[in-house]
Order: sequence, then structure tokens, then C-alpha cells
Amino acid sequence: MDKRIRIIGIAAAVAFSIIILTSPSNSIVIPPPTTSPTGTDAVQFVATNLQKPWGMSFGDNKIFFTEKIGKIRVIDNGTLVNESVADLQVADVTDAGLLGITLDPDFEKNHFIYVYYTYQKGNNLWNRVLRITESNDKMTDSKVILDKIPGAEFDDGGVIKFGPDKKLYIGTGDATDQNSAQDLKSLAGKILRLNDDGSIPQDNPFPNSPVYSYGHRNPQGLAWDDKGNLYETEEGPTRNDEINLIKPGQNYGWPSQECSGSSQYQAALVCYNPSIGPAGIIYYSTGKLDIKNSLILSTLLGHSLYQLPVQNGTIVEQKIILDGVGRIRDVSEGPDGYLYILTSNTDGMGFPDQNDDKLLRIVQ
Repeated sequence: MDKRIRIIGIAAAVAFSIIILTSPSNSIVIPPPTTSPTGTDAVQFVATNLQKPWGMSFGDNKIFFTEKIGKIRVIDNGTLVNESVADLQVADVTDAGLLGITLDPDFEKNHFIYVYYTYQKGNNLWNRVLRITESNDKMTDSKVILDKIPGAEFDDGGVIKFGPDKKLYIGTGDATDQNSAQDLKSLAGKILRLNDDGSIPQDNPFPNSPVYSYGHRNPQGLAWDDKGNLYETEEGPTRNDEINLIKPGQNYGWPSQECSGSSQYQAALVCYNPSIGPAGIIYYSTGKLDIKNSLILSTLLGHSLYQLPVQNGTIVEQKIILDGVGRIRDVSEGPDGYLYILTSNTDGMGFPDQNDDKLLRIVQ
């Protein structure tokens, strides 16, 4: 299928679908926009013909990324290495498989890589966080950091990131058991927070518990702004996708609440109806592109990359800055100050072309 990459004029305020910016006192509706193409020179191919890529992370002049089928891949000094860093035995079904990846904040010293993946034991699916040690683009050691996170064919979450506090944050889905999101004894439907060795930080909101926040359906992305605010993207059941401002110990309502409605739960910052399939998200502050002080959101159903300018922890508008590449699974800022995105057209839910899937770099 022929796709035409479109870089959308950043000055125009646009949105793919109706977006509701929520606050305790009011809601603002921004109507669907009109967009126009401006060319393709700003987008560069970094790697092509990838197999169901999901997440990426940068370190030591390398780009590490996961393929849902179980492969950890690496681009070393600009070249995609043919052999995988590691091949993990995963359950690659629908939402499950090898998902999130993040590098230790001290990666250049310890070469620790953390991944989140689904595996099958007997008739059950589980998710696990694994820490591997990398040397010369190969795995040399591994350690299980967290295990027996409930898994399922759908709603496995999977995003993992280190925060500015150097703690490991893990987004888990409800694994199709809605009530688990409200059960503080369950690891499902949560944002979890751990030390890098898997132990529980003493300042977590619930004593002796990895739970940082709860009432989540299917977290897909985590990002911190320059003031330390944590944002999370979350898929709704058929609509009501969310961007949430995560606060420790708070309940985000699933399954009793979608987006907003009750003072008993935290309301979403942004609610999307119809669904856009929000995925990876970053905060872009000081890079080379003219999108500073903004959240950058990749979308699966929306087939677009969004810019959401932020002021004092509040999202004030939305703009489309890229479309035409199909489903966009993840976005990251490289050490060069440019944006990198992973497409997701080979996962059975897209329309791949002969070069899919791709890792792309946005340089203008």
C-alpha cells in the first residue's frame, strides 16, 4: 500500500478527532481540522523491514528496540545489526509479546537493559520485567526484576521507563479482568514503581507495595515534563482514550469511570472520542525542532503524530505534525535532538507497504 508521508505545518492548530480537555470545572472541545501536506524532505529512513516493532531506547551511540515476536534489536553507530541482541521466548498474540524497553540511567557503565514481555506457562499468560546485561550488542546475563504480572491476549500494558528520580516505572494492563485494576493486591491495571534491582522504594505511596497509581485499563506510554509531572497514555475499551497526569496513590477510575465524571476518581487531562489508539509519548523541551515545551504523542488508530503544548501541567491545544506513515507505535527524542518514530503496520492491524515496518527520524 502506497503511503505519502506528510509533515503538517506546525503553526496550524489541528486535531484528528474530537478532543476534550478536561478539568474539574470545565471542558473544552476542539473540532476536527483541515490539514495540508508540505513535503517529505523532513523525514529520513533509519531502518526498514522491521517485524512488529514496539518500543525503543537510546544509549552509548546505539538505538535498542523491541520486536513483538521476541527480538531485541540494535542500531549501532547508524547500522542495523543483523543478529539480535537477544531472542526471548514470548507469547506473541494481539496485545501480548515483547513490548517495552528502557535503558538503565547508568547504561554506559553497567549496560543494563530492561524489557517487558508476555510468556505462557501452562494455560496461563503472564508478563515479566527482565533486566539483561549487554556487551558488544549481545546479551551476556539476565535477571528477572518482576514476575507474575497478569497477562492476556488483550490489554497487557507494557510500557516501562526510568523517571527523573531514577526509579523504574511500569505500566500494566488489566489483562481483560476489569476488577483487577481496583485491587491493590493485584499487579494488573497499575502504574508500578520499583528500584532498578526490583526492590520496592521506601517512599512509594502504599507501604511494601510496588503500586504507584491504580484504576488503569491499558497504559501505553509514560513521559515526564521538565517540572517532573508524569503523563500516561491509556487505551479505552472502544472509545474514551486518555492522557492522564499521574499522581502517587491516586485512583484513575477504571472500570467505574472512563475519562471523568466522579470526584471519587482522578479525571483525565485529555479524553479522545472516537478512539485514536494513543501509544508512546515523550516531553520535548530543548531539542532542535520547533515543538518545544510540548508532549509528542504517537497514535495507532489515529495514524498521526501529535504535538500537545503544555503550560503549567495543562495541555492547551493539539496539532498534527506528521501523518501518512500508517500506525505509529512509539516516539522518542534522540541524543541528536531530533524525533524518532516506530511504525506498527505489520502487527496484523495495519496495511504494510514493502518497506514496513520502519524506524524514521524527523529532522525538520
